Amino acid sequence: MDESLPPIAGTWPVLEPGWVWLCGAGPGDPGLLTLHALNGLRQADVVIYDALVQESILDWAPQAEHIYAGKRGGKPSAKQRDISLRLVDLAREGKRVLRLKGGDPFVFGRGGEEAQTLIQHGVNVRIIPGISAGIGGLAYAGIPVTHRDVNQSVTFVTGHDQSGATPQSLDWDAIAKGSQVLVIYMGMKHVEQISASLLAAGRPADEPCAVVYSATTPDEKVLETTLGRMAADIAASGLEPPAILCVGRSVLMRQVLDWQALARGEVPRNLDPLGRGRPAEAS
Repeated sequence: MDESLPPIAGTWPVLEPGWVWLCGAGPGDPGLLTLHALNGLRQADVVIYDALVQESILDWAPQAEHIYAGKRGGKPSAKQRDISLRLVDLAREGKRVLRLKGGDPFVFGRGGEEAQTLIQHGVNVRIIPGISAGIGGLAYAGIPVTHRDVNQSVTFVTGHDQSGATPQSLDWDAIAKGSQVLVIYMGMKHVEQISASLLAAGRPADEPCAVVYSATTPDEKVLETTLGRMAADIAASGLEPPAILCVGRSVLMRQVLDWQALARGEVPRNLDPLGRGRPAEAS
């Protein structure tokens, strides 16, 4: 297979010495990496990568030094300040630095903090977005975060704050009433409290929910449940982070859109999971 970058109009950007490219690695599957990210990997002197980055992606940067800077809840992790200042130091040494973060660096990934630190220290930065797990990971599982018959809004929420606790600043009553579909990052640890807050705010106990573990990777597992049972079902399943939680009727669409099951030769569980009573192409 030809592994060269395909031709495009103009030229590919050059990762210059002393620059840091802050880059999203996508939700897991290396094939979901962007071409700009691949271009950066092939030029970098140093790749600093997070815990949720598939290490096989680093094979595209054999010439670079690989530095792990993962942060995982409840486990020994590098401090954010140390990571940010390490990027500054490497850039000042004249290195071509690729900072590789799972998903999109600006979606609950502290990418904004790192970029601001770099710029405050006079380091040039390029931002390379990535596919966020809250969109791409759910899509891979056959769950559209927006579907015309279900929702006209979607809310993305983090399940913990800087201290690791459930964010006290979040207005769960407003969140529960504000969007038909909720996507919750890093919510496994506090799923019981989150579920209780949403139920207390009026979300129905039988509302469809999904838990997508290790989205888009060979280890991916999907638990379909309801809001009232989600915490108990997660505990019974033994699933642990990393996982994305989705609350809303769009989860039902997995019954027809589970393309991975179809690829294995399985038949759709329900061709009309929303009960529209008419073909999908009918308005």
